[in-house]
Amino acid sequence: MLFVIDGLDGCGKSTQFEMLKEKFTDAHFITFPYYNTNSGKIVSDYLAGKFHEENPSASAYSASAIYAVDRYTSFKTHWQELYESGAPVISARYTTSNAIYQMTKLQKSEWDSYLDWLYDFEYGKMGLPRPDKTVFLDMPVEISQKLLSARYDGDESKKDIHEQNVDFLKACREAALYVASRDGWIIIPCNKGDNPRTIEEINADLCRIIEKE
Repeated sequence: MLFVIDGLDGCGKSTQFEMLKEKFTDAHFITFPYYNTNSGKIVSDYLAGKFHEENPSASAYSASAIYAVDRYTSFKTHWQELYESGAPVISARYTTSNAIYQMTKLQKSEWDSYLDWLYDFEYGKMGLPRPDKTVFLDMPVEISQKLLSARYDGDESKKDIHEQNVDFLKACREAALYVASRDGWIIIPCNKGDNPRTIEEINADLCRIIEKE
């Protein structure tokens, strides 16, 4: 089984991931981007804004390819054998992140064709495993921005190009909810009104979903 956890920056994915490691000791855990590789360095350069891409439509596909190659590198060198042996794999981010972050660069009329291209590219052409279940941790951007600012001790310059762009993150949330509805992702709300839910509440929801498998 490949179980994917995704969500916007600041929703608490990393914290939840570490808590799950303590509970599901028989599972193999992976996370993306896979920074400690040559492909991960390209992702880091992209997030630092070094490519200066000015055409959003082209960027949606070029950036998707960068992230896809990073996943392919990870799969072929790190966890393919484990996955094919039947070991459960839990991933923080995956192909789902391309759907969330890159699709917003396109007109909504192009979203479905982009998703069709993306899934064929990564799952079909590249041979990456298709997730058995995907969970989206849904945190409103206004709340996640406060959490990110706290993470960086108020230094806004530490945010990457995605974390800094509030309008972009709002568009990403809209895209994520669209894909979740279209493709059957499970949504876990991470807030109660204007405040975040406790990490324990969110983790309990995640564990219930994983244990059903």
